Amino acid sequence: MKKHNFYAGPSILPKYTIEKTAEAVINFAGTGLSVMEVSHRSKEFVAVVDEATDLFKELLKIPDNYSVIFVGGGASTQFAMVPFNLFNKKAAYLNTGAWSKKAIKEAQMFGEVDVVASSDDKNFNYIPKGYSIPEDADYFHITTNNTIYGTEIKYDIDCPIPLVADMSSDIFSRPIDISKYAIIYGGAQKNLAPAGVTFVIVRNDILGKVEHHLPTMMNYKTHIDKESMFNTPPVVPIFAALQTLRWLKDQGGVEAMNKVNVHKAGLLYNEIDRNSMFKATVEDLDDRSLMNICFVMTEGNEDKENAFFEFATSKGMVGIKGHRSVGGFRASTYNALPVESVEVLVAAMQEFEKENK
Repeated sequence: MKKHNFYAGPSILPKYTIEKTAEAVINFAGTGLSVMEVSHRSKEFVAVVDEATDLFKELLKIPDNYSVIFVGGGASTQFAMVPFNLFNKKAAYLNTGAWSKKAIKEAQMFGEVDVVASSDDKNFNYIPKGYSIPEDADYFHITTNNTIYGTEIKYDIDCPIPLVADMSSDIFSRPIDISKYAIIYGGAQKNLAPAGVTFVIVRNDILGKVEHHLPTMMNYKTHIDKESMFNTPPVVPIFAALQTLRWLKDQGGVEAMNKVNVHKAGLLYNEIDRNSMFKATVEDLDDRSLMNICFVMTEGNEDKENAFFEFATSKGMVGIKGHRSVGGFRASTYNALPVESVEVLVAAMQEFEKENK
């Protein structure tokens, strides 16, 4: 039976990425060695990093005054790395979910943190609006897509101070005006590669201004100056990321992927809103994520949740169980998920409704 992978992360990857990476695990670039065992400083692997960096810049239209680096530690390490590099007196954060809360906690170790707005009052089922960004803060941090709660900031904020964004789960899913951001970072295990590598896009002129001591490994300049080769990078995830970037370019780039993502999300949200058995956890259409679509049973049908989960599983769907803090279901519709998988889920929802009316 064909599987339809809706896991939130680690998550579905393009078949191209999986196949090319599997080949390289056996024989990398004709060396007769596995990509897992060659030197990261070999000319063959340096070429991988160089091409991946170039494709990042090309696909996202990154201006020349920015650097792209690949580091370890996941996005969670960036929660501390950002304030290490930018925090002098005060930072501002938007609290939209579990990951922004973790980022706020790390920043608070450096000093005053102004949480300008929060959606905690309604279990993070909306994006706060109408808040003011303090212009005396060193930077403003947002999490653009919230995988657990299914909300997304799908536009580039006009920010009077350096804007920092965690884009772990929506990078490459829609066009971005990079010039509006000081730093964009993200773990790779959603839309890019297997877990293990973290990408960081940095505007060069914001660095070197903090007054406190910077540990070598937490200094962005360390990795920029050594072109992601200061220490041994996570070679296999970087190789896989390159394959995904090649695949993205072949699909028509970010703009083309966005059209597909809007279509996929539209199919599923329309069915959720139509179907008498289900309801979306995020009501505001503008706040609904294109990447993580969360829904629960309607009132009076809560006892059928397990039945639908088992029914969907029998149809080949995996990873649709909602996060424990929300319940219900979550369908992650990342770039690599084919439209067919969404159509199968929609059909299952329709069939389940007919059988249970």
